[in-house]
Amino acid sequence: MPRLIAFNKPFGVLSQFTDARSPTERPTLSAYIDVPRVYPAGRLDRDSEGLLLLTDDGRLQARIADPKHKMAKTYLVQVEGAPDEAALDRLRRGVELKDGVTRPAEVEAIDPPDLWPRDPPVRFRKTVPDSWLRLTICEGRNRQVRRMTAAIGNPTLRLVRWRIGKHTLDGIPPGEWRELAL
Repeated sequence: MPRLIAFNKPFGVLSQFTDARSPTERPTLSAYIDVPRVYPAGRLDRDSEGLLLLTDDGRLQARIADPKHKMAKTYLVQVEGAPDEAALDRLRRGVELKDGVTRPAEVEAIDPPDLWPRDPPVRFRKTVPDSWLRLTICEGRNRQVRRMTAAIGNPTLRLVRWRIGKHTLDGIPPGEWRELAL
């Protein structure tokens, strides 16, 4: 039976088990997950937080990570400024990035979510407001959500992946994991 693990990846942790090529040691999954032969199904940038799925099954890993399967991924995104409805509509239609137009996203402005404190904290600026979005995409380009919010003029300050398909981060503290039923 394949294993599937949901991990709440903290800010600053690499989505891999080793970092042999770096001249300075950076935190990796090995500091948090001591389960043999599981591998991340997709990636989550070092400066992003939240749900990372790991499995020991190659087919399941491909089904989760490969954009051709169009598995929805939902992010809670703190952005600089407050995007207006026209900016959100651009995300809903797809925005032009250097590597082409994105698929349409589901997006809505939300109240600040009840999340754990980030270490280090997001920079605070008295003169620049921030706001939160719930953004769902079905592709996985490199740093896509960050590039999408920048394209509408609202750079990402904090990015937390909350859901992948039916799997959610609910109830998993940062740095912790739990086994999921398939």
